[in-house]
Amino acid sequence: MEVIWLLIPLFVLPLFFLTKTRAKHRLPLPPGPTAIPIVGNLIWLRQSMSNIESILQDLHARCGPIVTLRLGSRFYINISDQYLAHSALITHGATFAGRPKQTAIREILNVNYHTISTATYGPLWRLLRRNLAGEVLQPSHVKLLSSARKWTVDLLKEELSCSGNSNSKPFIESFHLAMFSLLVYMCFGERLDEGYVNAIKSAQRDAMLYFASKLNIFAFMPMVTKYLYRDRWNKALSLRKRQKELFMPLIESRRVLKTKSGEDAKIRNADKILEYCYVDTLLDTRLPNEGERLLSADELVALCGEFLVGGTDTTSTALQWIMAELVKNQDVQSKLWHEIQLVLENSESGDINEDMLENMPYLKAVVLEALRLHPPTHFLLNHAVTQECTLGGHTIPRSAWVNFLMVNIGRDEKIWKNPTEFKPERFLEGGEGKGVDITGTKEIKMMPFGSGRRICPGLGIAMLHLEYIVANMVKEFEWRGIEGEEVDLAEKQEFTVVMKKPFRAELIPRK
Repeated sequence: MEVIWLLIPLFVLPLFFLTKTRAKHRLPLPPGPTAIPIVGNLIWLRQSMSNIESILQDLHARCGPIVTLRLGSRFYINISDQYLAHSALITHGATFAGRPKQTAIREILNVNYHTISTATYGPLWRLLRRNLAGEVLQPSHVKLLSSARKWTVDLLKEELSCSGNSNSKPFIESFHLAMFSLLVYMCFGERLDEGYVNAIKSAQRDAMLYFASKLNIFAFMPMVTKYLYRDRWNKALSLRKRQKELFMPLIESRRVLKTKSGEDAKIRNADKILEYCYVDTLLDTRLPNEGERLLSADELVALCGEFLVGGTDTTSTALQWIMAELVKNQDVQSKLWHEIQLVLENSESGDINEDMLENMPYLKAVVLEALRLHPPTHFLLNHAVTQECTLGGHTIPRSAWVNFLMVNIGRDEKIWKNPTEFKPERFLEGGEGKGVDITGTKEIKMMPFGSGRRICPGLGIAMLHLEYIVANMVKEFEWRGIEGEEVDLAEKQEFTVVMKKPFRAELIPRK
């Protein structure tokens, strides 16, 4: 026993000095509030995770463009500077392309990280992303869905014509239903009745809100919290089961249709059946690193749910902000209406088609300005660092969670003149936003879709949907404010950042 006690220092002391020597040569972590081992930052004793944006805004004001928070032993690093964001996401893109692992909830949320947004940066992620971006979102396939988009716009026009006044339901609900109907159509290849669409929409929204608000607790000591909060766990399982019950009949229907040929296949060209949809690509997907197996039912459900969420909430939220700014800024709406009239002069049908959008620079400027000033989300999904690196003179530890307060970049007065003003002209000739690269590849001035390897694969189709719908909404109606009521642009965090006070306006059909 005495020998053992004598040997311990021989092993411990060299390790201690090695650690000290390494620490001397290691750059400091990004600044942040005081932290203690195991617990993390004392700030969590006074604040809730729901206040994360206000906490970070305050820290960035005091500590600079890169700050560190600690949640237990985990490092959470946030960046609010265009140059640091570009360095992380573009220059060192592979290092910052990881995703955090939350073992306890992976079986519910993402079926062991088998979705595009949660998959580890590697072969599986490349396969799933390439399938989405190179198939259903490939430009030639997107063009084939023009009739589906026209159907969606017609539905939205009809609903707004009936309820577009101060006593109607919030406009964002109409925008959300229209976009969700389109995404369901693109996903499952079938134009469903409103009742089924609403059932899917309700199941999706209930699951999203519950997962976002109630499952964070399982990130802390999961083996314990999973049993302490068993009711939450079971509720989450039941919500996922409900999604599966709604999705699987549609997926199986598509599987049967794929096996048919000849005359039977003509049903694909029927008015309510698409010839090609997202589920078709998923049914053909095989996982090469897992024995060439097909996707499981749970994986199919999770990927379809991801597709619906990714294309619905952000787009409908952006539409709300755009139309609210057009009501608040009637001069902007007048300029946009004038541009629409000019392109319609050569239209025999009197309708705006997608080819006309290329000749509408002011429309593009309006959409970009709204995305700059009102990005639907103020943060990206969390990134995880795959290996220790340096950024901005600081050490970023391996496996640290990294995020970006991208709303600060879009409103940075060092980049934009009078950044809080809604001014689409800044994206036209002579403006500081002319030719802006929203992918952030050259430089990051705004990044409503993220940037780098994890950039949103639906960027192109999202811009198309926003431009097409906004053009048609302004063509169809004059959007006016309610007399005696100011448009309130205060923000509220839900799944996306929406208007705190529901958007109200008076819609006057144009003659």
